[in-house]
Amino acid sequence: FADYHVTPDSFSDGGQFFALEQALQQARKLIAEGASMLDIGGESTRPGSSSYVEIEEEIQRVVPVIKAIRKESDVLISIDTWKSQVAEAALAAGANIVNDITGLMGDEKMAHVVAKAGAKVVIMFNPVMARPQHPSSLIFPHFGFGQSLQKKS
Repeated sequence: FADYHVTPDSFSDGGQFFALEQALQQARKLIAEGASMLDIGGESTRPGSSSYVEIEEEIQRVVPVIKAIRKESDVLISIDTWKSQVAEAALAAGANIVNDITGLMGDEKMAHVVAKAGAKVVIMFNPVMARPQHPSSLIFPHFGFGQSLQKKS
């Protein structure tokens, strides 16, 4: 599993793979080193990031990379996004898996997009989203996962 982002401010790679050719070269390198799955994101998900990327811009960042990789390899490709429109475009371009850091809670259409495509989904748990709004509130991670699974059904 190899994770990289096509963003100028990526926490995992410092924005080294923002341009298509660099992203494709990195994909080739990771595959040659044994990666069986690439997780590609077009919006920084680093802790504390407040930079929102518009849907169209995120699509423009990830879809060309996914298409280029898919043209050369059958490696599993995961799209790291919480936006259903980005996921839909990425799946159409050749991604196999959706990696949603909001646990299908950030976009009400995400579960439908994943199910319609017959794609696999990684339901992440984001502790920032689970922070109680009231100091006496208790949040149990399993409860959030249960809600995510119910949405999928």
